[in-house]
Amino acid sequence: MTTPQRQADQRSPQSDSEGAARDLDSARRTLASEAEGIAALRTALAGPLGRAFVNALDLLSAVTGRVVVSGMGKSGHIGRKFASTLASTGTPALYVHPGEASHGDLGMVAKGDAVIALSNSGDTEELSDIVAYTRLRAIKLIAITARAPSALADAADVALVVPNSPEACPMGLAPTTSTTAMLALGDALAVAMLERKGFSPDQFHVLHPGGRLGRRFLRVEDLMHAGDAMPLVGPDMEMADAVLVMSEKRLGCVGVIDAAGRLMGIVTDGDLRRHMTPDLLGRRVREVMTPRPKTIRRNALAAEAVGFMTNSQSPFTSLWVVENERPVGILHIHDCLRAGVA
Repeated sequence: MTTPQRQADQRSPQSDSEGAARDLDSARRTLASEAEGIAALRTALAGPLGRAFVNALDLLSAVTGRVVVSGMGKSGHIGRKFASTLASTGTPALYVHPGEASHGDLGMVAKGDAVIALSNSGDTEELSDIVAYTRLRAIKLIAITARAPSALADAADVALVVPNSPEACPMGLAPTTSTTAMLALGDALAVAMLERKGFSPDQFHVLHPGGRLGRRFLRVEDLMHAGDAMPLVGPDMEMADAVLVMSEKRLGCVGVIDAAGRLMGIVTDGDLRRHMTPDLLGRRVREVMTPRPKTIRRNALAAEAVGFMTNSQSPFTSLWVVENERPVGILHIHDCLRAGVA
C-alpha cells in the first residue's frame, strides 16, 4: 500500500505547481467576490441605504445608554467585533448573545439603550425574543440584514439593507461576502459616529492604554528627563564646566538659561565640533551656544516629537520641553525608541 507520505514524495514538480496555481486562483476569486460586495455596498449608500445610514447615526447619537449588538452564528461573530469597535471609539457598547438573551441576559438591555441586530436572512429565529423585547420596552432597534421585507427589517426602527451579493463560497452557502459586507458597514457606522462626536486622540489613548496603540499615544511628559536630570548652565559659565555638565547628564547637550530661568540657547556635541579650537574650554557658553533652540510642549505626543527631531532638514537627537519659555524637561530620541515610539 502506498502511504500518504510516499504519495507526497511521488508528486511531480509540475503537479505541485498546478496545485499552487489552483489555490491562488481560489484565493483571488474569494477576494474579488468580497471586494465586489463592498463596492456594491458603497454604491448603495447613494440610495435608500444612505438615507437609512444617516437615520441610524441620528438614532445612535441620541442614545443615552449603551448600544447592544446581537446576532447569531457568523453574524454574531461580526456583531462582537462591531460592538468592540464602537466601544473603543467612544460609543459605549456590548454584545449580547441572542440565545443567552432568551435566558436572562435581556436584563442587560435597559431603557435608554439601542439594539443593533444582525441577520443576513432577516428571519433568524434566535433573535425573536430580543427583537420582541425592544418593541415591548420601546427600545430603539436597528437591523442590519440582506433581506427586506423580512421579520427583522419590518420590526426595526431603521433597517440597513446590505446589497445581496453572491457569496465567495463556490456552493453559495458559507457566509463570506455577506459577512464581509456586514463587517464593513459596521466599521462605517463606528467611524461615522467617531467623527460626529469629534472623538480625539486623547480620548482614544484613554481607551487604549496598552499595546502598540498605547505606546503611540505616549506623551512627551511621560518620557522626558526633568528636575535635576536636566543639563542646564548659565551663559557666562566657562565651556570647561559646561562640558563637565554635558558629560555628567549624558544627553548630548546642555540648555542655556538666563537669569530669569528662560531657555535662551543650547550647546550640543555639534556645537563643540564646530568651535573646536585650542581656546574652546576657556570660552564662555554664550559664545558657543546655538540661540533659540527648537522646543516642544510637555503634552505633545511623543510620536510628534520623534517626527520633529527626525524630519527636520538638520535632524537632531534632543528636544527641550518648555512652559512659558522655561525648561521643564528634555527628551532624547533614544527615550522614545526604548518606549517603542517610532
